[in-house]
Amino acid sequence: MTIFRLSDTLAFPQPHLADQDGLLAVGGDLSQERLLLAYRLGIFPWFLEGEPYLWWSPDPRLVLYPDELIVSKSLKKTMKQNTFHITFDSAFHQVIQSCANTREKKNEATWIVQEMIHAYVNLHQSGYAHSVEAWSNGKLAGGLYGVALGRCFFGESMFSNKSNASKVAFVHLVQYLKKQSYQMIDCQVTTAHLKRFGAREIPRKEFLKQLDLAMKWPTNNRSWNPHPADRDSIQ
Repeated sequence: MTIFRLSDTLAFPQPHLADQDGLLAVGGDLSQERLLLAYRLGIFPWFLEGEPYLWWSPDPRLVLYPDELIVSKSLKKTMKQNTFHITFDSAFHQVIQSCANTREKKNEATWIVQEMIHAYVNLHQSGYAHSVEAWSNGKLAGGLYGVALGRCFFGESMFSNKSNASKVAFVHLVQYLKKQSYQMIDCQVTTAHLKRFGAREIPRKEFLKQLDLAMKWPTNNRSWNPHPADRDSIQ
């Protein structure tokens, strides 16, 4: 299988040409224009420190449809206790840096290198990347971030410094996306953690069809700050 080398031209090969592991292309840059094009095509960057930029489109793809969210009884109980104060787009840089730090503390390799942090902070400042924060006693206890285009949210990473913090943030995210008529959340690759929330694998071909439909809607590239009344209570 050929791995394509990107040039300065703002273009990608077709996602179905990716190899068995989902690797499609190498090179290019992390400019805002290239990142947005990649997401619209179902492609995302994922590389480690010292590696060239690697671009992926795995098959199958893990997605979560907002209507299919599963919240466990124990998590519902936690949410009803109002353990965490939830905000949107209040501490994006802190969230993405914490996602990187959490992996480093576990001695795990991370793709959230400084180049990636800089690129996604730029996306956030332009209104395309968003974060959800869970606070406890005034301190950031957990959160997540991703990219929103059309009616698709592309999840990138999450972290917790306190039990259930990122889970609560994730549920609030899905509730918000559902109210905004988002069609799906791209979870990229399969994890047992996200499958417990109701995420499921679909063939890349089907994902790309659904993504194309989601991209036909305009992007709301403004800061997210939903009113508390817009956040559903867990029943």
